[in-house]
Amino acid sequence: MPTYVSLVNWTDQGIKNYRDSVRRAGDYRGLVEKHGGQVRQLVWTLGEYDVVAITEFPDDETATAVALQTGALGNIRTKTMKAFDAEQMSAIIQRTS
Repeated sequence: MPTYVSLVNWTDQGIKNYRDSVRRAGDYRGLVEKHGGQVRQLVWTLGEYDVVAITEFPDDETATAVALQTGALGNIRTKTMKAFDAEQMSAIIQRTS
């Protein structure tokens, strides 16, 4: 399954409700699983971003649908990148030959 790395910032609403952040993370896990994905790692961070999530989804469309549903709740804004493991990167490099 494709992997995605999301850099997450709380909105004003999200930071006001920081006490609910662990519960919201659990809700997010449930939503991801409902759509056939998996949260590989979700960590709270110091610095420019408040949370980093590494997820897997069946495809880009499903990842986008979950991002839209999550963002519509108003607690976070995300920057999401598609990621590749070493095996996938090797296959990509082979295409350049």
